[in-house]
Amino acid sequence: MTTEALYYSCIAAAVLIMVIYYSRRRKKISSVLFGALSGLAALILVNKYGPCFDAGLPLNMFNLCGSALLGVPFVIGMVILRFL
Repeated sequence: MTTEALYYSCIAAAVLIMVIYYSRRRKKISSVLFGALSGLAALILVNKYGPCFDAGLPLNMFNLCGSALLGVPFVIGMVILRFL
């Protein structure tokens, strides 16, 4: 399996998990918006203040889509991976 195929399969699995999660919520639209906005806000804060703690994340398409789709847990996971 190539790296690109693995990347797209992971993205597809994450999208499927989030669609199932948000479809079971009572307030679907507000839940999606809150999750996406809080993830993007966390990414922007880590991008701005992370270099002070040697944990800065770049604002690229992968990080933007991941934080908008998966929210704050994605940003936390990326910071943890940054330290490893």
